[in-house]
Amino acid sequence: MTERTQRINAWPADITALLARIVVGAVFIAHGLQKIGTGVDGVAQGFGSMGIPLPQVAAVTAMTVEIGGGLALIVGFALPAAGAALAAFMVGAYTFAHVGDALVGGYEVVLVLGASALALGFSGGSLAVDRFLPWGTRRAETVRAAV
Repeated sequence: MTERTQRINAWPADITALLARIVVGAVFIAHGLQKIGTGVDGVAQGFGSMGIPLPQVAAVTAMTVEIGGGLALIVGFALPAAGAALAAFMVGAYTFAHVGDALVGGYEVVLVLGASALALGFSGGSLAVDRFLPWGTRRAETVRAAV
């Protein structure tokens, strides 16, 4: 298979990965903006009532990770780091807010968002800013060499 044929065959996967990155990234951004609307003190008070340590720091960090990580997913910048950070926050959300809940009506959103962020972080397609940066070029060459 020629390199051109491989690129053409990759387009459906790259486009669907981009669409998924946009949707998942937008959901994280919306959650971060919702927290900003509530205010750091309001979010910190809620976090404190859930037993989250250092609630003020956690509130600012959550806002930053959700908005920054969501934007990074959408544009495809530092995808592995963004996906891992967002997934880690979903583990925290599960641990502090959803342990013991049922899957449906409980932790399904946290589970889907965390798994999606992680998957998109490590296989988010080539329609990403990362592709044009030195680490993205190396990763693409490594993948081509392995195939």
